[in-house]
Amino acid sequence: MAAITLIDDDENIVASVSLALESHGHTVKAYYDGASGLEAVESQAPDLVILDVKMPRMDGMEVLRRLRQTSEIPVIMLTSKDDEIDEILGFNLGADDYMHKPFSQRLLLERVKAVLRRARPEEDEPSSTPGAAGSKMMKRGKLTLDAARHDSLWDGKPVRLTVTEFLLLQSLAQRPGFVKSRDNLMDAAYDDQVYVDDRTIDSHIKRMRKKFRQVDPEFDSIETLYGVGYRYREA
Repeated sequence: MAAITLIDDDENIVASVSLALESHGHTVKAYYDGASGLEAVESQAPDLVILDVKMPRMDGMEVLRRLRQTSEIPVIMLTSKDDEIDEILGFNLGADDYMHKPFSQRLLLERVKAVLRRARPEEDEPSSTPGAAGSKMMKRGKLTLDAARHDSLWDGKPVRLTVTEFLLLQSLAQRPGFVKSRDNLMDAAYDDQVYVDDRTIDSHIKRMRKKFRQVDPEFDSIETLYGVGYRYREA
């Protein structure tokens, strides 16, 4: 079970979501504005943050932007159904998933379970040959991935990735030179019950490249094949 921070200024949503999560064994700390919620998360990191977009004192996008400067805690955004721009901006800033309001508690619980499962790789899986698909440790040229810890290194230097970014990169790096369509990458990074569109994958790839180029300005190992997908080129 997980420690979850819920940040939303709607008292009814806070009450109903907290009850649903706690009934499934999770512990919930709730905050009604972005500034208070961010301060709490920075003080004591939870396993997951559920974050509303429109809030007083600091909106959800600003909370996410500041959080991503120091942390890759999984984040599920809560957005209004018609605010597509919020979804795109949220993924660009590093959100792992989003929910449209109004939403069913059952669906939210499924999304929470899916994000936590992706964030907690099984530690009792048998090890395989380093670098092989399914191995906990994978090395591809300058890239090293540790699936058990969701750690990534480029030429020995750490690169902080969100859960979703790590899973996308792992999928690409498992077979260097082979093209992965966006559908392939969705399957690798998202639960079967979660639908995301092509722009979501593109946003994650864009953020990933930016992070690696902060470590190595010459990074070019994730190649785009327009109209087809992406592939990893071993450096």
